[in-house]
Formats: sequence, structure tokens, C-alpha cells
Amino acid sequence: MSDTDNNPFADPELNNPFQDPSVTQAKHTTPAGLEEYNPFTDAKPTLAGMVPKATSSAVSTQPAIMKPTEEPPAYSQLRAQEPSGAAAELLKRQEELERKAAELDRREREMRSLSASGGRKNNWPPLPEKFPVGPCFYHDITVDIPVEFQKTVKIMYYLWMFHSGTLLANVIGCVAWFGVDPSRGGDFGLSILWFILFTPCSFVCWYRPLYGAFRSDSSFRFFAFFFVYICQFGIYVIQCIGITGWGASGWISALTGLNQSIPVGIIMILIAALFTSLAVLSLIMFKKIHTLYRTTGASFEKAQQEFATGVMSNKTVQTAAANAASRAAQGPS
Repeated sequence: MSDTDNNPFADPELNNPFQDPSVTQAKHTTPAGLEEYNPFTDAKPTLAGMVPKATSSAVSTQPAIMKPTEEPPAYSQLRAQEPSGAAAELLKRQEELERKAAELDRREREMRSLSASGGRKNNWPPLPEKFPVGPCFYHDITVDIPVEFQKTVKIMYYLWMFHSGTLLANVIGCVAWFGVDPSRGGDFGLSILWFILFTPCSFVCWYRPLYGAFRSDSSFRFFAFFFVYICQFGIYVIQCIGITGWGASGWISALTGLNQSIPVGIIMILIAALFTSLAVLSLIMFKKIHTLYRTTGASFEKAQQEFATGVMSNKTVQTAAANAASRAAQGPS
């Protein structure tokens, strides 16, 4: 036994190895909180001299990724920058479906109108029921003409009405000119003839072929319209010029009438302007209809086939052909 064990009054820590100065110094310099660390708890120890990390609720003002100098484009801008081929194709298909739906609706309305009226009855010109002469044609653009061509046909119908009104105004101008110059009786008479002749002939010769061409997609009717309308354009040019003695209040006739009477000259100048407008509008519509004609698939070969089919299906032609064949078979008498 040592002396410490035998002496009860001796200092117990005198020979204690844990009382060494180096050990006690290391013990006193241990960071605070380390002794309270429990590995079975969620709390983490905080060492002295260390700043605790921010909790998850605290939001850092500095982003982890550097912010770009330019903001990304909006979603609508990205959609606008994308290739629009698929969208254009969808829009084209939608327009085609809408056109077909409108065409079916038009045909349905046509069938309803025919069933309600008991058949296709002529309604143009719109004459009173007690009038001795009845309508000669059936005219309904919304029923007969496909939707994509209705606007063009309506414009041509209004152009024909403008044509008829100009011819009537030409009669008035020639009457006024005849009033100040009795030698202009020939122009007055011709103006009446042009109004009586060209008003119905223009409707039958170029408007009705155009109406039928768009209604039944007929190449032969398109060619008939083009041929007659070119002649009509030439007549407009002649009437616009206004050669004296031709029954038209054109520019030459208007200047001649202006030298004789200022009011009459002003009236004739206005009529000459109307003829000029007719010529310009006719040329514009001719080009537009020719463009539409090329998109319909019509051709000269189809026009020939339609003409041959129409001639051979005519009962009069069939009867004449049968009579000629029978005479040829009998031989000379």
C-alpha cells in the first residue's frame, strides 16, 4: 500500500494523473457545448467561434445561379418564333372544312326552297304577278353560286346594273345635247337604241354565262364569257371616247357640247366619267375572273368536250342527225 492509502490526512489528488497541469488545461479549453452533445437528438452542437447556419425558413437573397443579363422571351413570343407550318396547315384545313360546310348548307337551302316552291321557278326580272310577261330566269346567288365565288358574282351583277344605269344616263345626256343642237338627232336615236339593245343583251350574253360558269364549273361558259366580255370592253372604250354621231356622251362629245352649253357640257362630262369608270372596272374584274378561272381547273379541252356533249344531247340536233342518217341509208331516189 502506498503512503497515501495509509495516511487518511494526505491529499488524495496529489498523485492523481488527471490532475496533471497539461490535462487540466486541455480540459478547460474544450469548446463549450461539446459535453452537452447527444448523438440521439436532432439538435446539432454549436461550437464556439462558429456562426450557425441559416434555417430552411430563411431565404438567401443571393441566387445560387447568376441571373442572366437579359430576360428570357415570353411564352407567346416563343410560340411566335416557332415554325408556323403546322399551324398554317391546320388553318388551311379548317377553312376548307368551313367552305365545305357552307356549300352543304347552301345546297340544303336550295333543296328546301325547291321543295317549298314545288320546283325551280323563274324569278328574274322581278315583275308583278299581273304583268303580262313573266320572269325569264332563275337568279339566286346565295343558292346557286358556291360561297367562295358569291362575292365575285355579286360584284359583276352590280356592275351590270351600273352598266344599265350609265346607258340610261347616256340617253338623258343625248336628249340634253339634242335640245341645244337640233342636228344631234342621230345621237339621240342611237342612245335610245343602245339602251334598249345593250341592257338585256349584256345580261344574257356575258352575265348569265358567268353566272352559269361559276354555278356548274363549266369551261365552255367561261370561254363564252371571256369572248363576249372582251367585246363589251371594246364598246366601253368607244363610248368613253365619245365619237360624234355614235350616240355616246363620251369625252369628245362632252367637249363639243360644252362649247354650245355649259350645263349640257357638264352633264355629258359626268356621263363620260361613268363610261370611263365602266371601262376601268371591267378590266379589273376581267383579270380577277381570269385568275379564278385558272384555279377552277377549267381548260379549252374541257370546253370542247362540254360543247360536243351539249350539241349531241340536244334533241333538235339528234333529230336532224337521225333524219340525215336515214336519208343517207335510203340512198338517192
